[in-house]
Amino acid sequence: MSKIIFFSSPIGLGHATRDIAIAQYLDKISTKFASGEGASKLFSDYGFDAEDVYRPPSFVINHGKLQNPLIWLFKFYLYYKECKTISSRIIEKEKPNLIVSAEDFASLTIGQGKKLKTILITDILETRFVNGIGSLIEKKMNRSMKEIIQKCDLVILPENGPNEDNITRVGPIVRSTFYTRDELRKKFSFNKKTIVVSIGGTNAGKFLIDKVVDVFEKIKLDAEFVIVSGPSLKIDNDKIRNLGFVNNLHEIIYAADLIISLAGKSTIDESKHYGTPGIFIPIKGHFEQEENAKKLGFSFNDLIRLESLIPEKINEKRTQVNFDGAQKAANLIKSLL
Repeated sequence: MSKIIFFSSPIGLGHATRDIAIAQYLDKISTKFASGEGASKLFSDYGFDAEDVYRPPSFVINHGKLQNPLIWLFKFYLYYKECKTISSRIIEKEKPNLIVSAEDFASLTIGQGKKLKTILITDILETRFVNGIGSLIEKKMNRSMKEIIQKCDLVILPENGPNEDNITRVGPIVRSTFYTRDELRKKFSFNKKTIVVSIGGTNAGKFLIDKVVDVFEKIKLDAEFVIVSGPSLKIDNDKIRNLGFVNNLHEIIYAADLIISLAGKSTIDESKHYGTPGIFIPIKGHFEQEENAKKLGFSFNDLIRLESLIPEKINEKRTQVNFDGAQKAANLIKSLL
């Protein structure tokens, strides 16, 4: 039986949720995951064999702004070297037929060195975290990343647009649910208009939770306020309903009347798919989140406009957009086996 190993970046939970959406169309017995922290728990919750092996460096966020990106980039390079050792051990032990990487370039390097078929699932084709003289180091890393991308048998982008070379754009990749929205609202005890604040798999979004808590107390809105703090952030406040770490954020988004989140692409795509209005605030200096937010008309400065944005968005009309990127991606993976 052909074996697939997904090496999924544990920086946030967006990579993991997309991988799960795809893997549910694959054979569960022959599919294995390697990741870390909350992502590994997510895979296990869905019944997949998962190794908890990666420990990435954390972003340092102060008042919503990314601090010392060059230092983070250096730590990430050391992390990449460690990941090469880890992925090499796993590949040697498991002997897969195919490696699928969700922005884990270390496993691609090892797999390509062993002449294995490799697939990359990614939002980005280069990084732009650093300005000034430090950007020269980042440009060198980007050149190495580009070489790895070009050697892949397939690169899957979860966006719409034309295909080129080995890059295929399948459209947004989201998880599905078998429940109706009314069933989910009953399941989660959402009895009135519901605002959900989610910050993903890291503690980088604490600034957003703090701000929304402050604003919600001021606007006196007849609505319920729910936090999904994720696996890395502890909230000690008995007055706030905190769901903590969940494995079904897509269903909570569907049941909600408004989602407020950092500007991660997976959360944005799930809110579009289920028709839930959203407010997406990027970490300042995080180029990927800033670009995602800009496409929707948001920016970091909207943090000070939440008092007017929340009442406006919570009454916005729901419009669902059906995405089938997960099925398309799974079919492409199967075609390479």
